[in-house]
Formats: sequence, C-alpha cells, structure tokens
Amino acid sequence: MNEPFRPVLLDNPVQTYSWGSKTAIQKLLGQKTNGQTPWAELWMGAHPKAPSMVEINGHKTALDQWIKQYPEEVLGKYSAETFDKTLPYLFKVLAADQPLSIQAHPDRNSARQGFARENRLGIPVDAPHRNYRDPWPKPELICAIEPFEAMIGFRGANEIKDLITRFCPENLGTEIRMLEQRPDEKGIKRFFYALMTMESHRCEKIIDEAIVNAKKTESAEADWIKRLYGFYPGDTGVLAPAFLNLVTIEPGQAAFLAPGVIHAYLYGAGMEIMANSDNVLRGGLTQKHIDPEELMRVLDFSPRPLKTIAPQRADTCEETYPADAKEFALSRIKVGRTKQWQGPEVHSAEILFCIKGNAVIKDRKNDFSLPVRSGRSVLVPAAAGKYKIAGDAVLYRARVPL
Repeated sequence: MNEPFRPVLLDNPVQTYSWGSKTAIQKLLGQKTNGQTPWAELWMGAHPKAPSMVEINGHKTALDQWIKQYPEEVLGKYSAETFDKTLPYLFKVLAADQPLSIQAHPDRNSARQGFARENRLGIPVDAPHRNYRDPWPKPELICAIEPFEAMIGFRGANEIKDLITRFCPENLGTEIRMLEQRPDEKGIKRFFYALMTMESHRCEKIIDEAIVNAKKTESAEADWIKRLYGFYPGDTGVLAPAFLNLVTIEPGQAAFLAPGVIHAYLYGAGMEIMANSDNVLRGGLTQKHIDPEELMRVLDFSPRPLKTIAPQRADTCEETYPADAKEFALSRIKVGRTKQWQGPEVHSAEILFCIKGNAVIKDRKNDFSLPVRSGRSVLVPAAAGKYKIAGDAVLYRARVPL
C-alpha cells in the first residue's frame, strides 16, 4: 500500500464564535489560554469552510482535497458512492459559555427541495437570508464531556399551558387558550407560530411580564428565563424554557437530535458529530436570519420527553452511542495495559480523538505505528484496513456506519 493511506495526524481549525469558552477547548488540547478569545468549536473533518489539514509525504494538504484526489482510498467504496465522494460527517469539540440560537435542521427531502428552490430563485449560497446552503440533511449527536445543559424538543401542550400561565398569564391569554382548545401537536404548532410572528410591541410586554414573574419564582425554568433575558432582552426566545424541555446531559451520556427537532445548546462542553451540512433554520435567541414559515415546515411538534443516551457495550474496550443516522456513528474506546482495541478489516474514513492519556495507532497492513496524545486526533483512511489501538487512553471514534 502506498504511504498516503496510513493513519495521519490531523491539524484542526478552531472556530472562535462569541458564545464559546475561553478555557475549555484550550485545556483539552493542552494549550495556554489568554483568557480573552472564546474558542467555541474544534472542527475535525473535511468541511470546505474549514477543513482539517493532513501531512502527506512531508506536504500539508487540506483533507477535502486529499479526499477529492483519492475518494475510495480515503472514504471507502460505500461512502464514496453514497455521499458523492465527500466525508459525510463533521466531528467537533464544542464548548459553550453562552446560549446558542434556538434552531432545527431539515430532513433529506426538505434539504434537497429547499436547496433546489433557493437555487432557482437565484439566492447566493452565502447570502445571509438563505436557508439551505447544501442539499444534505443535518442530524446530530452531542456527547457530554462535562455537564451539558440544553433545551431539546417541545414539552406537552398541557405542561406548556401551565408554565406559560405561570410566567405570562395576562399578555399571552389568547395563546394560552389555543393550548386549552387543542392540547395536542396542532395546538403547540399554533402557539409557536403565534409567538414567532408576534408584533414587536406585544413581544416587549410579554417579555417584561415574564421577567417580573420569573424573579418571583424558584425553578429551573425561571432561572433560565432570567439568564436568557440577560443575553437577548428583546427576543421571545427568552420564553423557550417554558415550552421546550430543559435537559442536563451528564458526562458520558449523549443526546441524538433528529432532523426537525427544535433545540438550543445552553452551557457546557461535549463531543459533537453531525452530518456535514450547513443547513440551519433558526427560531430565536439570535440576530441572524429567521424564516418562520420555513421553520414551521421542517419542525416536529411532537411532544416527547427527551431520553438521554447511555453508551452500549460493543466489546471489552468500546461503547457505542445509538443514533438513527446514515452519515455517522460515534463510540468511545478505552484501552489499558492489558486491553487493546482491534478495528474491523473494512471500514470508512475514521477519526479518532484522544481525550485522555496516550495511545498508539497500529496499522498492521503497513507495519506502521502512530503515537497520539491527549488533545490530538487521527484520521484512519479506509485503505489502511485493520488497525489496533494500544496504550492507556480514552478516545472517541467517529465513522460512517457500514
């Protein structure tokens, strides 16, 4: 086998969004922090906006370009054919000190139709008001590496009615009656649409009333309403803790977000894996473009309490996180002095992120070993074949399910 198809270290870009942490990712990578710059996401993958870099025969090249040159060798035959010769997932370390926007992502059909429709309308792909920047769906999974707080999915209609009545009994009377008349998905949809399309003068009164009542209330919902108000004082998304499920994902647990599930990450750090798409439809807590009509088309209004995902034992070293996604799978591998992990002969392009300790990636086909320490990541191309992980370490493994 030619040298380019051995495991390779990744040099990954950092996204410095304003909501990021000034310490979490830096500490994880073993880098000094200036305490000034927020590091929000470390990207591991081949997204054309910010691809990881790999060193091949002494030369640095972008991962998306390496894949373009050798699609089957890097991705494997199945992934290359199924995902148009692109790596279908983006793997991240995410660290949030401030809330992210309320948002949802499209399914496969919505993404294809929306992308084609906006192309026909001549909307530039990078236009701020564009909804669909590619034809791909965007399921995602977040695995907490420290307690991770989020809002995920709609509460039940009766629970929403009770909470909204607690915080906005006067100025949301009409919307409360919507929920009383239809305590089901249609009632939730009518309530949410009314909130999304409300006149600004009503929004101000509603938010003012909610804050007054939140200050009199001791509850997780009241605490988050007050905290969100501090970041977005004029945004009706401040009320989201009263109609979305508040969730704390404990370290080692995960949450899977199917297309159409409304959510907002609030605080914490985790390993995130998602389909390699830029399609985001926002619904609040943001100054970016919001398209209420399109958001309503993609949202799933089914009320369901979110169940966090506990990892399932695959073998003595590996635990997997179940997720209904064609584009990605995530697992956690622990190796020690008496335990080595053995990978399959046939696999896709796999990214390994070492979160603790030191490991060695052993490529048997090429008689090659690559050391990796905490904070570093490795891509194992499909053409490398069967490989082992030895050492004393914990790693997260991203791959395409075959």
